[in-house]
Amino acid sequence: MNKTNKQSGNIVAIVAMMFLYAMIAFVTNLAAPIGVIWKNQPELMGSNMLGMMGNMMNFLAYLFMGIPAGKLLVKIGYKKTALLAIAVGFAGVLVQYLSGFQSGLAGFGVYLLGAFVSGFSVCMLNTVVNPMLNLLGGGGNRGNQLNLIGGTLNSLSGTLTPMLVGALVGTVTKETAISDVNLVLYIAMAVFAVAYVVLTFTPIADPEMGKATQDTVFEHSPWAFRHCTLGVIGIFVYVGIEIGIPGTLNFYISDTSVKGAGVLGDAAAIGGFVAGTYWLLMLVGRFVAGFIADKVSSRAMMINVSAVAMVLILLAILLSKDTTTSMPVFTGSSFTMVTVPVSALLLVLCGLCTSVMWASIFNLATEGLGKYTAAASGIFMMMVVGGGVLPLIQNLIADKAGYMISYLVPFAALAYLLFYAVWGCKNVNKDIPVD
Repeated sequence: MNKTNKQSGNIVAIVAMMFLYAMIAFVTNLAAPIGVIWKNQPELMGSNMLGMMGNMMNFLAYLFMGIPAGKLLVKIGYKKTALLAIAVGFAGVLVQYLSGFQSGLAGFGVYLLGAFVSGFSVCMLNTVVNPMLNLLGGGGNRGNQLNLIGGTLNSLSGTLTPMLVGALVGTVTKETAISDVNLVLYIAMAVFAVAYVVLTFTPIADPEMGKATQDTVFEHSPWAFRHCTLGVIGIFVYVGIEIGIPGTLNFYISDTSVKGAGVLGDAAAIGGFVAGTYWLLMLVGRFVAGFIADKVSSRAMMINVSAVAMVLILLAILLSKDTTTSMPVFTGSSFTMVTVPVSALLLVLCGLCTSVMWASIFNLATEGLGKYTAAASGIFMMMVVGGGVLPLIQNLIADKAGYMISYLVPFAALAYLLFYAVWGCKNVNKDIPVD
């Protein structure tokens, strides 16, 4: 393959991976706003923890699929793994749609099954997208830059999903049903169907750099690298932070008891817009970072954003819900001013900080792994289960001690990421052969 053809192939592959990046957020971010509907059903008695169970099932799938997904990359390649993921994603959303034909706990059970199947899909998509963009960019700052640009599209999709669900639902009551958001599920299934057809006819060659085959001899494993092992923990806690902050915030704003703090209008719609604005700021952060990532190291980014996010969350915990402010929220087409607790504004601003964390952790943890990159990616995907575990713990605390106290969970997780950026990300195992 000559240089021109190789560059053209890389561009096509990069565009395809960017599109899949957006699909990941679309499916993942259905869980929290739909959870608002389920938690208000009489059978679930308004439990925040049960409302977050769909999110938990979505991320629990990573625990089972992470390692097999990494092995799929080696066995059938990036493109076939992506096609399989898209087919599974269609099936998962279809099952969630079918849950609307059941009532009570039976319907909730079907919904959880659909969320679990969808989790298999996004796990496989993540396993494909992240290492491929990193390898297509040649690793280092350039690889991180491509992941950040892809993350921008991911955030755009994540921004619109809770807003669309919130706008369709309005105010959640006991009569609100999953069928009220069928339009979103129709869109999701259509996107998967179109993506499958488009990707089938898109020529994508597996990246040559760091490529491993079934004949490759692995003398060690990714666990032999200290910076990779600590990065695996970093991925676990980061995804818990990313999902827990807006997910719990959506519940907080949607809770009718918060209206006493000045939240006016349709609480569920406002909750969706506030959570969506968090994802919008993640988009902004990733977009800006995409232009500077080739000049600013992943480590420097992580140190600064982790420290700032800790300060924002601490202030949000300490401020009373009676301290309110006017906040611009993105409604999908324009900005509207709403009155919310100041804590909500501070938590939304955390989106700017979390925007660069995923790509930076992945970049730091896989640097220098060579042939172990695919296996490491599978391990990272397994640990994305943190996006289900930490928010579940956070909302259990919210049920017992209040919403703001529950934010001690992401605060502690951010403290670990600061430690990783300062000390844990250094590769001290350069003597291990990776070719």
